Amino acid sequence: MTDQNIKMTITDLDGTLLNNNREVSLVDMKSLFWLGENNITRVIATGRNFFSLKKVLKDNFPIDYLIFSSGAGVYNWKKQTLMHSQYLPDFEVKQISKILIEHQVDFMIHEMIPENHRFVFHRSENHNPDFERRIQVYKDFAFELNPETEKYDHACQIIAVFPNNLDLFENIQQKFKDIKIIRTTSPLDGDSIWMEIFPKIVSKAYGIDWLCNELQINPENTISVGNDYNDIDMLEYTARKFVVNNSPADLKERFPVCKSNQESGFTDALDRYLDFI
Repeated sequence: MTDQNIKMTITDLDGTLLNNNREVSLVDMKSLFWLGENNITRVIATGRNFFSLKKVLKDNFPIDYLIFSSGAGVYNWKKQTLMHSQYLPDFEVKQISKILIEHQVDFMIHEMIPENHRFVFHRSENHNPDFERRIQVYKDFAFELNPETEKYDHACQIIAVFPNNLDLFENIQQKFKDIKIIRTTSPLDGDSIWMEIFPKIVSKAYGIDWLCNELQINPENTISVGNDYNDIDMLEYTARKFVVNNSPADLKERFPVCKSNQESGFTDALDRYLDFI
């Protein structure tokens, strides 16, 4: 029998709901439809911006809500309307950029939601293939920053791209106060570290909490599935939580583990609490 305590399911997208071919398995698709038929709210919480997400999900994809850009935006998927968004004020954008430039860090300043697939970028003299690749992915929306003339408007977020060097990441992280720093493994090369810089309150957990309040769902009635460091606050927030088996080893030591994204891990996690028909 269905666990009547579960009212909302939340899943990360890349490396969790999507398999390595960036597709959703038939098993997981059936689970999403089943959840909808049983009035359990379906949420995707992703670091992707809305423009990037629309490349992999069709308008009729069986979810109810989308938390995107790591919690900076909340979207009603069925009504196709933006419900909520956050941004960094212009003076903070300028201060953060100055620190990153002084420390020769490659970074991108993204416009406010819903245009946050557009950005200006600052390139240091460091060899950074992952950074260059991301510029190519968004080449029609990417413009080089000129520190002498840049106005530094409000921004959704700033993304700094580091080599797989946690000491360097943490050293730069210590330069900032009163903002939210989210560590993410690059979805492009699977090795580089992205520092996602947001307003202090932004996180996937913040987006979930905002949505729970809006829908009057108790967090005790939630379950989440993730795979990376930017999912930690989401996993800590929800009453039940799992990481897929393809997650980093330290996350698998910290949270319950379900099957991998290649083995319909989303359904495996839900099956611990729900009896699928």
